[in-house]
Amino acid sequence: MKVLGIMGSPRVKGNTDLLLEEALKGAQSRQAEVGKIIVDKMKITPCREYYGCLKDGDCVMRDDMDVIIPKLLEADGIIVASPMFFYGVTAQLKALIDRCQALWVRRNVLKTLPESKKKGVFIGVGATQGKQLFDGSILTVKYFFQAFGAEYVDELLVRGVDKKGEIKEHPDLLKEAFALGERLAQNS
Repeated sequence: MKVLGIMGSPRVKGNTDLLLEEALKGAQSRQAEVGKIIVDKMKITPCREYYGCLKDGDCVMRDDMDVIIPKLLEADGIIVASPMFFYGVTAQLKALIDRCQALWVRRNVLKTLPESKKKGVFIGVGATQGKQLFDGSILTVKYFFQAFGAEYVDELLVRGVDKKGEIKEHPDLLKEAFALGERLAQNS
């Protein structure tokens, strides 16, 4: 059992990162092997629509997606974590998601990506209390998971948390993140 955490925030040790760490600890507590990608530290060129992936399912651009794609394919469970930037995921995370068009091509056009039982969960963190704060991000993450055959199974959505480390004042939410990771590891 492998669980991959994708940390979409540019703020290391911030609220999103701390929640992701707890979720990964929860997965580890169920004997999952865990890994983590800090997207902001990766070199990911945005999709340029070259459509080279239509030929063989591989993007023609060479960057850290060459490392990320195999990790996505090896993982049984995936945790995507992002703060809300204008009611969406961060630009860094969106670039990673967009570059997974190559996986979508493998799965839906070339039919070379085998069926999987991968599971995915989402951790979203937003400073505001907006009613639709997470709607766009949830839809984006669901389609991201569908691109490579993962099922969106759970989420933890946190409103009203902004200052770096403020989540530490909410131990109940850290426990919820831990439980999210446990559930993912049990169900993947």
